[in-house]
Amino acid sequence: MDILDAYVTTAPSAQNVIDIFRDEWSSKFPTDTGVMATPGSAALFEDPRIEWLSNTTGGFAGKNILELGPLEAGHTYMMHGAGAKSIVAIEANSRSYLKCLCVKEIFNLNRAQFRYGDAMRYLSETSERFDVCVASGILYHMIDPVEFLRNIARVSDTIFLWTHYYAESLRARQNLGRQFEEPYEIAVDGNSYTVCKRNYEEALNWAGFCGGGKPWAFWLTRDSLMRAITDSGFTVEAIEFDHPAHPNGPALALVARK
Repeated sequence: MDILDAYVTTAPSAQNVIDIFRDEWSSKFPTDTGVMATPGSAALFEDPRIEWLSNTTGGFAGKNILELGPLEAGHTYMMHGAGAKSIVAIEANSRSYLKCLCVKEIFNLNRAQFRYGDAMRYLSETSERFDVCVASGILYHMIDPVEFLRNIARVSDTIFLWTHYYAESLRARQNLGRQFEEPYEIAVDGNSYTVCKRNYEEALNWAGFCGGGKPWAFWLTRDSLMRAITDSGFTVEAIEFDHPAHPNGPALALVARK
C-alpha cells in the first residue's frame, strides 16, 4: 500500500467514511441514508428480528441495553432510533469495531458506547447490569457457548438470542457439510450438552470476516441450546424466525426471561 492511498481529495462526506472499508461490509444501509456499502447484502439496519424483539418486550425506549457483537452497528442504529436510554456494545473484531465507530459518527448515535474487547471476558468480569442483553449472531461463534449463556445470566434478566444451531441435516449441504466435524457430548457442571465443531476454513481469508476469534467454533444442537438456556436460569417466552432450512444453517430467534 502507498500511504498516499489513505488520503481523499473530495469534500467530507458520509460515503467517504463508509468507503474506508470498501468491499468489507456485510450490512446494507437503508436507501434513505444516502450511503452505500459494498458488498453490503444483509439488511441489518432494517432488521425484522429487532422489530420483533421490540414488539415482544415492550419497546426499547428508556432501556439500558447490552449488545454483544454489534458487527457494523445496524442493530445499534435501530435500537438507538427507537429510544434506548443507553447501549453498551462489545465488539472483539478490530475492523468491525472501527466500522461501528464510523456508523456512530455518521448517524450521531450519542447514547451508544462501543467497547473494543472480548464479550466473554467482559461478561465474566463486569459488575454492570442491563434491562436486556441482545446477542444476535454471536452464540454460534463461541468456543464455550454454554458458559457464554451462563455469563449473560449474570448481567441481565432478559435475553434476545438469534443463533444458528447444529442439526444432522447440515451434512447433506454441499456448502456447509464439510465444515462440521462429528458431534459429541460435553459436560458442564454435571449437565450434558451436544456440540459440533465448525471450522471457518476459507472464510478466514476475507478482510470482512465476521466470525469468532478462533479458526473454529462450537454449535449446540437445538435441544442442547434450549436446555442450556433453561439451565442458565432463563425461561423461553417466545420463538420466531424459526428456519431449519436457513441457507447458513438452521436458525431461530428467541426471547427468554428469568
